[in-house]
Amino acid sequence: MRNTLKVQRAMHELTQAGLAERINVSRKSINAIETGNMVPSVVLALKLAATLNVPVETLFQLEPGNP
Repeated sequence: MRNTLKVQRAMHELTQAGLAERINVSRKSINAIETGNMVPSVVLALKLAATLNVPVETLFQLEPGNP
């Protein structure tokens, strides 16, 4: 899965720590998602999208060839 979390976070001028605080997760969790080391739960993905005011599909996309 690809994600644009880092780009969207930067567009909102949020640090990893700032975003983490808003959705009540650790900064390490945000970092792990941004680097592709962690796939967020549906609930976490929805919280991220709501906090950044974008559709969840803007943040997360399946890799090509991955139905």
